[in-house]
Amino acid sequence: MFKELLYLNFSPFAGSDYHRLTFGVSPPNILSSTLVQLRVVVDYYEDCLYLLDGRFNQLDTIYVTICSSNVPTLPVINNKKKLPNLKCFVLTHKTELLAYNDILIPLLHRMSNLEELSLYFDSFYEKLIDGYNLEENILNYMIQLKKFKFNIRSIIPFDNQVNLPSNNDIQNTFKNFKNSKIVSCIDCYPKANQFHCHIYSYPYSLIHYNYITNNFRGGLFKRVDKISLVDERSFEHEFFLQIAKSFPFVSELRIQNREPQKNDKQQCSIIEYPHIIKLVIVESHESYLEQFLNN
Repeated sequence: MFKELLYLNFSPFAGSDYHRLTFGVSPPNILSSTLVQLRVVVDYYEDCLYLLDGRFNQLDTIYVTICSSNVPTLPVINNKKKLPNLKCFVLTHKTELLAYNDILIPLLHRMSNLEELSLYFDSFYEKLIDGYNLEENILNYMIQLKKFKFNIRSIIPFDNQVNLPSNNDIQNTFKNFKNSKIVSCIDCYPKANQFHCHIYSYPYSLIHYNYITNNFRGGLFKRVDKISLVDERSFEHEFFLQIAKSFPFVSELRIQNREPQKNDKQQCSIIEYPHIIKLVIVESHESYLEQFLNN
């Protein structure tokens, strides 16, 4: 139908759950020898693999958002054919990634000529993803790579962990990232039995920032308009001051914290969030509601 099609954007509302592709158990009966750029939102990893099985042999740029965390189970999908023409790959997971080592890494190894790579996901994996991991599994296979942006959160069980790394340990794994500023932040959630390791390239490139805790590293995030604050330790006045300074244009704020505040709100200065239009306080102590009502 479109014999000269070069660009296809099937993700006009990538922030929503609408306008997404899914192919079920049957490979899509589509191919193109002219398409060079594709932007798409899909349901499952299978859908992404179908689109990258070689049917678009001139594709050099693809932006794909995956909405489901389901792990591919269909052996018929080609995840081995090289993609030599692909120069730019941007992958965003809206839910947790469960197949980092088994699916994502083999997929990236097919893209040896990539010049730009962006990865945004939360990984439920038995190992932390740090600088050493990214080097060994990704960067060493992409000698043409010029730009690498990422926002990766590793989530592993807290129990049975003897030698959990410090934040300095994580930062030291990026010693070979000479021309990049990398920020790392670790958090322990004993009650939830989770250990989080958050790493991202700076400047921050997303419009949302989730799981902000008292260990927040600071910085200025002018593009971010949605944030969530979650911790098992209480949020005090100084923390909210820092959040207001770091996210001056935040419009949606979500708070989840069962621990009561310790400071005296009567003695605290007023904190302004001039752009907030949506405030969600869930599973939290009533003191946080008072904090915002008083302000």
